[in-house]
Amino acid sequence: MLTQPALPNQRQFVVETGSGHHLLVDDTAGGTGPKPIELVAAALAGCTAFDVITILRGKKRQDVTGYEVRVEAEQAERPPQAFVAVRIHHIVTGRDVDPAAVGEAIHISEEKYCSVEAMLKHNAVVRTTFEVINENTASAAGS
Repeated sequence: MLTQPALPNQRQFVVETGSGHHLLVDDTAGGTGPKPIELVAAALAGCTAFDVITILRGKKRQDVTGYEVRVEAEQAERPPQAFVAVRIHHIVTGRDVDPAAVGEAIHISEEKYCSVEAMLKHNAVVRTTFEVINENTASAAGS
């Protein structure tokens, strides 16, 4: 991981990841890129999303046609302002998708695979919900 100032005398940094990708990070003053803490929430969404969709389409053999993960996080008021509460909401769309399969896939992600959530749940209360939208019946189910 490499961090370099994007421009002299500014509060922006270009981060090069271990895989060679570049990101511009900023703070609230600059407004040109995400704040580092926002990247943590985005990493959580991506981490669990990859797990859940892979499990649903693979092992669970669900006909998923759409998938969305929403993450909201609350930070402590005092520095270091770490996350104290995180809400993850999964929305799965498909044909004859079994809500039990969705719940199991999320549970497996939370307990076995998602390294980002594993780190966060030591300091924050993580609450997960989901809904299933079946295209053939246009009904929603979830927890």
